[in-house]
Amino acid sequence: MTTHKHSHLEDEYFIREDAEKKRAMAHKIKKETHAAELVRLKALHHMRCPKCGLPLQEVKFKKIDVDVCFACHGVFLDQGELEHILQAAPESGPGVIDAVLNWFKNEKGV
Repeated sequence: MTTHKHSHLEDEYFIREDAEKKRAMAHKIKKETHAAELVRLKALHHMRCPKCGLPLQEVKFKKIDVDVCFACHGVFLDQGELEHILQAAPESGPGVIDAVLNWFKNEKGV
């Protein structure tokens, strides 16, 4: 009877070990799939205008690279760039947003 109990405990151990290996493999596959999806999405959207989908161009403005869409005239800032522009803006004079918008307008006012 002791042998039967011992083999039962042994079976449970191997079942748990097998389940843990399968759980770890599933977790690894999930992480790899998620990472691959992030790479795919970045390749699809990186430096693309969120408004019209055409390529964005980097343009220097107050020592930072601003992302500009010359198709729809969108202007996009990365995290921290607006704060940098606001810190560099003088206290008096036209508003910073007006200055940015005026800087990117073409001669025809479009």
